[in-house]
Amino acid sequence: MSIAITPFLRRVLYLDAATSGAAAVLCIAGSPLLAPLTGLPQSLLFWAGVVLVPFVAVLLALARRATAPRLMLVDVVALNALWVAASFGLLVGGLVEPNMFGTLFVVAQALAVALFAALQLAGLRAASVAA
Repeated sequence: MSIAITPFLRRVLYLDAATSGAAAVLCIAGSPLLAPLTGLPQSLLFWAGVVLVPFVAVLLALARRATAPRLMLVDVVALNALWVAASFGLLVGGLVEPNMFGTLFVVAQALAVALFAALQLAGLRAASVAA
């Protein structure tokens, strides 16, 4: 089933792509500088940025379409929710030991991603099924 990409949903997808793209560049190129500032492992920052690259490509591809498969849009929301859960899981599970700035960095990006997931879900619910 295809869903019409509304102007609202298109803007949210583009904004998520821009933000995720900026985060990818920051994490990939800036991991040597961010690691000591945040107390997060450099490899975690680098690979988190690498993982974002195909996600950004999917967001851009979806945003440029008039319609998109509903399942792909649900997947975007689910991946964003999974990112949020993984971010908080890193902190709560003690898998990393960031300093205060690192904790704020992880929490702030997780909250931003949660906002994107909520906006995308709202846009998905408001979008009509394309014939």
